[in-house]
Amino acid sequence: MNNLIQNYKIILEELINTCSHIKTTNQIRLPKLSDMELVALNITAEYMSINSELQLFRHISGTELAGKIERSVYNKRKRRLFPYIEKIRETLSNKFSDFTNVFIVDSTPIEICKISRAKRSAICSTEYIKPSFGYCAAKKTRYFGFKLHAVCDKNGIFHSFDFSPANVHDVNYLKDVNENFKNCLLIGDRGYISENLRVDLFNYSNIELSVPMRKNQYDFVEFSKTKSKIRKRIETNISQLCGQFSINTNFAKSFQGLATRIVSKITSFTMIQYLNFFIFKRSLNKLKINLC
Repeated sequence: MNNLIQNYKIILEELINTCSHIKTTNQIRLPKLSDMELVALNITAEYMSINSELQLFRHISGTELAGKIERSVYNKRKRRLFPYIEKIRETLSNKFSDFTNVFIVDSTPIEICKISRAKRSAICSTEYIKPSFGYCAAKKTRYFGFKLHAVCDKNGIFHSFDFSPANVHDVNYLKDVNENFKNCLLIGDRGYISENLRVDLFNYSNIELSVPMRKNQYDFVEFSKTKSKIRKRIETNISQLCGQFSINTNFAKSFQGLATRIVSKITSFTMIQYLNFFIFKRSLNKLKINLC
């Protein structure tokens, strides 16, 4: 038995315990590998940094999972299960929802191809959303693709995320935040400076938006060092997603495939946090630690 199978069994057991109530699509013929087993395998692969499906099927060759599903069928079913994976992620993150009312918002670039190929690239484009050119201030570089907007709490649990074209300003994501959060403190960077939205968030959902002021702003006040320290949590999360989970490596050819890859990685991220905290009683955000 290899490490992948051992990790898979641990993750599958907890998914059955916590998410068995989530309904999935009705199937006339039950597949050899159930939807929950497929999601557990997907989460395990992301956790173990197995970023290629070819590599994944080499790992499961000769194990009890070999022959239960073909690689092409695995890929198609995984894309179709996007809503199911998202419900699992929401269920896991809701386990932490009562621990704090302090949240952090940030965005990160999702590059789909190099700029030199951008004008002739047609991948990850749909009728409703298309990749575009954008600028990442943190890396001081231009890129072609999308933005991933995310909100996590001060402990590092992702509670909400969404996509937008790369040329959409960060502040526009705040218009969606008031539907999902209430009575809380929301910390962001200077990309979220907007007095009108700050007032709207407070009046509509009692959300206190706190962002650093620009030095040339009227009545400048230094940003709290405590809030600056809290805000680093989401930057660390994004670094972990880029490093261990390879969120910036794109193999998808459709936007549905890209979105499924991203939600799989964030769900895997949340699953390991859940196991660390509730099962193994250890540090919440040590994601590279062995499960077995």
